[in-house]
Amino acid sequence: MSTVTMDNAAKTAAREESPARRAFRRLLKRKGAVVGLVVVAAFLLLAVLADVVAPYDPTEADWSALRGEPTLEHPFGGDELGRDVLSRVIHGARASLFAGVISVFLALLIGIPVGLLSGYAGGLVDGVIMRFTDAMLAVPFLILAIALAAFLGPSLTNAMIAIGISAAPIFIRLTRAQVQAVKVEDYIEAAQAVGNPPFRIAFRHILPNIWPALMVQATLTIASAIIAEASLSFLGLGQQPPAPSWGSMLNSAKDFLTQAPWMAIYPGLSIFVVVLSFNLLGDGLRDALDPRHKG
Repeated sequence: MSTVTMDNAAKTAAREESPARRAFRRLLKRKGAVVGLVVVAAFLLLAVLADVVAPYDPTEADWSALRGEPTLEHPFGGDELGRDVLSRVIHGARASLFAGVISVFLALLIGIPVGLLSGYAGGLVDGVIMRFTDAMLAVPFLILAIALAAFLGPSLTNAMIAIGISAAPIFIRLTRAQVQAVKVEDYIEAAQAVGNPPFRIAFRHILPNIWPALMVQATLTIASAIIAEASLSFLGLGQQPPAPSWGSMLNSAKDFLTQAPWMAIYPGLSIFVVVLSFNLLGDGLRDALDPRHKG
């Protein structure tokens, strides 16, 4: 086969490549994003299989391991009640990752429809929605989450609701901006010309074209939500003892930083690694989903 024929075949294959496959291929070219994806997948697997992977019951006390140093039997040491820190870190991953994903999913459920309505309808509707959104954005994300969690009451479920509501304005504003950029395109005007109702245009023609930007923002917001959940648990507004959470573990460890520093090191390091990995993955997704990228 000639070189020209091979080049033509390669160009044809590139044109026939699906957008999802092309985005995944671009993502794999970014080492930081791949590392982030692998770490996130590993922690998600640990969270799902926590009951199988964890060597001990995270709430079972062992008085022989009371603030015990790391050993072969307890690789991460013991906490103030003799509970295995490794088992609590593994089970804490379930609470933190679950809270991060669910709260962002809730924020998407609120933000996307409201943002679509605001961006597509415009006028008075847009003005009212955006003034309310601006008022919520004027309050720092974590402060708003703490206030809502305190109002709803201390529990992991209420913490997720508080974080989701606090993150919703981010998606409302982003969705509105994306809708305003897309709704002037020729294919949207063509859909309007043939008589498609606004609801169908918004969800069938506009939403699929703004989804990549929302996906990137959701990945980055999960990292913020994990930090928010840890903060709420640290303050006693999230996961309640004796159930483990990285934030509540740090709260317990703060009184033993000199006697048993491992109680704070491992949950703190877990938060750092997971948040960094989600940020790396989000940055990689931003590049991989950018239609202007030629890779």
